[in-house]
Amino acid sequence: MKTLDRITIDPRVCLGQPTIRGMRITVSVVLKMLAGGQSTLDIVEAYPELEEADVRQAIEYAAWLASDQLRIAKPA
Repeated sequence: MKTLDRITIDPRVCLGQPTIRGMRITVSVVLKMLAGGQSTLDIVEAYPELEEADVRQAIEYAAWLASDQLRIAKPA
């Protein structure tokens, strides 16, 4: 798996939620904005400290989490 070097988890930042590069911008905020129909450009404009690569890596992180869950899920 590719290293997710832009996603950080620190119990002292945002109660340990995954954040972008240690900033107080959580991966979930970025994903919710995308799910709400906002583009990467919209997100970077709303949070100028973010880069397009941060948004892409948030998506990669979510995909990794989802695939990890699928591997451990019991068959129906």
